[in-house]
Amino acid sequence: MNFFEQQAAARRASNRLVLLFALAVVGLVLAVDAAVWFVVGPDPQALIFAAVATVAVVGLGSLYRMATLGGGGEAVALQLGGTPVPDDPQDLDLKRLRNVVEEVSIASGVPMPALFVLEHDAGINAFAAGYSTSDAVIAVTRGALDRLNRDELQGVVAHEFSHVLNGDMRLNLRLVGVLFGIAMISLIGSKVLRFGAFSGRGRGRGGGAGAPILVAAIAALVIGYIGLFFARMIRAGVSRSRERLADASAVQFTRQTAGLAGALKKIGGLADGSHLSQRADAEEVSHMLFGEGLAFNGVFGRWLATHPPLVERIQALEPGFSSDRLESLSRRWLEAPPRGLEEDMHLGLHSVGALPAVAGDHVLTGPMVAEHVGHPDAGDYLSADTIMAALPAELRAIAIDRERVMPLLLGLLVDHREDVAEQQVAAIGVRLGKEVAFEAAHLRRQHLAALHPMLRLPLANLCFPVLRRRPRPQLEAFLDAVNAAVLADGDVSLFEYCLGRLLTVQLRESLDPSRHLSFGRKRPSQVRDAIATLLAVVAHSGHADARQAQHAFIAGMRSVLPDEHVRYHPPRRGVLALEDAWMPLDSLDPIAKQMLVEAVTTSIGHDGRVNVAEAELLRTICGVLHCPLPPMPTSA
Repeated sequence: MNFFEQQAAARRASNRLVLLFALAVVGLVLAVDAAVWFVVGPDPQALIFAAVATVAVVGLGSLYRMATLGGGGEAVALQLGGTPVPDDPQDLDLKRLRNVVEEVSIASGVPMPALFVLEHDAGINAFAAGYSTSDAVIAVTRGALDRLNRDELQGVVAHEFSHVLNGDMRLNLRLVGVLFGIAMISLIGSKVLRFGAFSGRGRGRGGGAGAPILVAAIAALVIGYIGLFFARMIRAGVSRSRERLADASAVQFTRQTAGLAGALKKIGGLADGSHLSQRADAEEVSHMLFGEGLAFNGVFGRWLATHPPLVERIQALEPGFSSDRLESLSRRWLEAPPRGLEEDMHLGLHSVGALPAVAGDHVLTGPMVAEHVGHPDAGDYLSADTIMAALPAELRAIAIDRERVMPLLLGLLVDHREDVAEQQVAAIGVRLGKEVAFEAAHLRRQHLAALHPMLRLPLANLCFPVLRRRPRPQLEAFLDAVNAAVLADGDVSLFEYCLGRLLTVQLRESLDPSRHLSFGRKRPSQVRDAIATLLAVVAHSGHADARQAQHAFIAGMRSVLPDEHVRYHPPRRGVLALEDAWMPLDSLDPIAKQMLVEAVTTSIGHDGRVNVAEAELLRTICGVLHCPLPPMPTSA
């Protein structure tokens, strides 16, 4: 499965969704006008007013609901009664959940999401929500923590990460908003009928005038429910296809089918299934969930189901599985319900390898890297285990320390050259205080200077959930300090610059998540200058010899714009030339981004070999461009 193709598919699905719901609104308008015609006759003014009012109600209702979700994934989790998972939980189930999500986050190359638990739900379920990877949350039910073993929990979490990587989260939030808008028609009819009931059901002096209003209310209620039914059918069809994709992605991710299949079997075999206790909220977000949040029965139920049938999902993972086996498991678990932690006692531990040598070379090609973006596999999961084991315990503790997380991240940006470091520390001190600046310098000397290059981005990703919970004024000051540290003397390494830019992008998105909703649409020829700037900076930074740098630049340009003839010019401003390039580059459509990633890979290692530091630079650039690349994609 190709990340860029799936992003493009998500964009097409979003466009189709807009078209289908536009047709649904047109159908509502026609139905309302027909009702008005029946009540008041062929009055053009009344018909126009009814049409405009219907569109306004649906549109304003959708906009209102989207505005309430402007906070991104966290708003959805809190609406469903989610409880934030502590940064250093003492509960063994929560600790296991955090460890699993950390591993999946590192393996996929995306920032660590915020974690929530639906404490009052005994069913096995989970969801991912947000506008982008920077404001994503993953929530699981208490039932999932209690009943699933570690492999099964990994399968569920990998499934949810697949939704993050496949661009489903933005689509899901749009669905919530549009469905709410269509539901407004029936809601208004219901309120008018209820008001009429409480006011004497139209009897008395106002009875004659109230009758047409009540008839219109009944019509709005009926028409609204019919429109909502068809809108839910559209949602269900979109959701089922994305769920099948997420199941397949999760299997590729976690290197085995037993975990995900086991979670699905427990949903089918346990009495609580995957149902949520808050029925109204569960219906609204049912397309976001790992399993059905509500029970759907009969023919209409199958049409409205947001997930494929449970046995069908299991059979896709384990061919030959039958409903009889599910009934057998159900009878067994009725007597002895499974306990996830107890099952973990019988599971083997993952093997932990060693990090590659810093100076070691690896063979990478553009298509290889592009195929690996957003598409982690078994090797990446093992790499994540290795990285987690290699991260010093002191740094992992600091990464979840609210007061020390800012100095830790700033320490990653402090230069190894003493004169530059002094300027950076002074700039940090002016913005965040001398204590933070001295702590950043201390952490750089004590821990970060000798940190393996493969550990820097994972460490930054682990810091992110704690960092983004700081008040907005503090985050603004932090971003100012990040930029000041990067630009302290105008002569910084490309990696430090890109890491600073990555932190800025992720935090900006977490502060205003709803502003980062759309996919890019531009083609490479439309941002030729920005592409040339990026490739020139990469070639210049990675090659001391000007002729080699020129060859690397030309190789990259031929990869992405073979018909364009752009001369190589060493960037006069160095890495700072990228300041004006990021926005147009991020506006590329998904397939164009794939071509850009291949071009950057070609330029970084035009001889076909890339060392660890260069691979981490490639990962950082991909992160800025919202193309998450797993660690050291040599396993591709």
